Amino acid sequence: MFSMEALVASGIGIVTATGIYLLLRGRTFPVVLGLSLIGYAVNVFIFAMGRLWTNAAPIVDRGPNVADPLPQALVLTAIVIGFATTGFVIELALRSRHDNGTDHVDGKPDPAQPKDGGP
Repeated sequence: MFSMEALVASGIGIVTATGIYLLLRGRTFPVVLGLSLIGYAVNVFIFAMGRLWTNAAPIVDRGPNVADPLPQALVLTAIVIGFATTGFVIELALRSRHDNGTDHVDGKPDPAQPKDGGP
């Protein structure tokens, strides 16, 4: 059987691999999704590195085991920054689509796409 550590590590690896695969796509929407998935994988990794303590006091002078609030604060900050960054990247992608007439990340037209900009 798998231990919980192996399961979490495998999940983080799968999400990271999926994010990298999406980053290598030629369209902007999969790239944005890939960036988001990599951000989620990093957040889970940071949170998992802080360990999950049971019956641990949240204040230092209350017992031998103390929960570490630093990974939780880092992940919360990363979630806020990731949300703002995703919104900014989506706005850049929309502007690029408007200016170039295509949603390729390099701005070059797709030969399979019709000239009128249709689907």
